[in-house]
Amino acid sequence: MTEIRTPRLLLRRWHDDDLAPMADINADPRVMRWIDDGSVRDLDHTAEAIERWEEEWDEEGFGLFAVELLASGELAGCTGLSVPDFLPQVLPAVAISWRLGPQFWGQGYASEAAHATLEFALQDRGLDRVISINQVGDDASENVIRKLGMELERETAHPVHGRPLRVHTIDLTEFEA
Repeated sequence: MTEIRTPRLLLRRWHDDDLAPMADINADPRVMRWIDDGSVRDLDHTAEAIERWEEEWDEEGFGLFAVELLASGELAGCTGLSVPDFLPQVLPAVAISWRLGPQFWGQGYASEAAHATLEFALQDRGLDRVISINQVGDDASENVIRKLGMELERETAHPVHGRPLRVHTIDLTEFEA
């Protein structure tokens, strides 16, 4: 079982009791504003997503981690790695992403989780390069991306929703520098 501990977080595989708190996060319009078309997601959709994330772990050796606060055991959200199939022009690529409940915003948790995930990708999983895709205007994600040391590679648009996107990248040599 893959787990990563940071000073304040446990990044781990998904448990059954993570479904309800993750569904609450996915049902919040503030959280979902910058994801796909901005639509909230219900319990069934969240269950399907977690199942896909777990399948990706089994098939690819990486996926999205559940992010748990060490101090309280609360599920704060998710972070991890996925193949961005929805954006063929960046393939082959592995993308890092994160999604936290609003009560966990502004405390450095997203940066802490993302940094640990990036280190996992480049050092443990042996990836040479990782990208991050965010919607233009999502300043909070841009801030995390900057803290990771990622550089803008291109601007494009979501092929289905038409929303403008930025693709950032970092490779192993830049990460170690």
